[in-house]
Amino acid sequence: MPDPLSRNSAAMPATSTPASTSGSAATVNGTPAAAAPYHRHIWIVTGPAGCGKTTVAGYLSEQLQLPYLEGDSFHPQANIDKMAAGIPLTDADRWDWLILLRDQSVSALASGASGVVLTCSALKRKYRDVIRIASYNDERVLVHFIYLHASQDVLLSRVHNRVGHYMKDSMVKSQFEALEPPSEAEKDVLAVDVSGDMGSVQHAALNAVVTTMAADAAAAAAVAAPTTTAPVKN
Repeated sequence: MPDPLSRNSAAMPATSTPASTSGSAATVNGTPAAAAPYHRHIWIVTGPAGCGKTTVAGYLSEQLQLPYLEGDSFHPQANIDKMAAGIPLTDADRWDWLILLRDQSVSALASGASGVVLTCSALKRKYRDVIRIASYNDERVLVHFIYLHASQDVLLSRVHNRVGHYMKDSMVKSQFEALEPPSEAEKDVLAVDVSGDMGSVQHAALNAVVTTMAADAAAAAAVAAPTTTAPVKN
């Protein structure tokens, strides 16, 4: 089995227009968010079943005009069968899947995208660390986790109302048991409370992303700015 940690393996208006990340600066409503980005970004929308990962990620992909990878679609059939039967996945079930998600995200960036949006539950820190390897392998790649969180009761009610999805109520409970909420030491995490209506959640997530991109671009511009030396007086 490959080593999964191997280096080689604030809401916005509902009327906001897509944020452009092609070319130079990201824009929202036609207003530049920052200068041309130095980094490329992997935005992982994460959280337990029922938190709205797919809905939020799809919205971010559309607004930011970035490619979108639905993590569940990369699960092998054996994993899907286990989850449909209410059997929690083990670490062994997840390693190859996590490595594949990381590699697919990096491939999207290599194709020329300035960023990519990915959904992945990433319940434990060691799962998040697998994807963080992308930054260790390339200093110009930044990994961010958009952690969607709410109470177990809220997420249970949402999953219960789903039609035709393999994820069952019991999986929400097992995922909460396995969940390791991001700690303060994980500085690449943006937490978004999803207890409210989905429109507000989407806008809050977009605001967090655009704010982060603007801060990163500003920092990169400051580093790249030429320094001036005061003339020496004789």
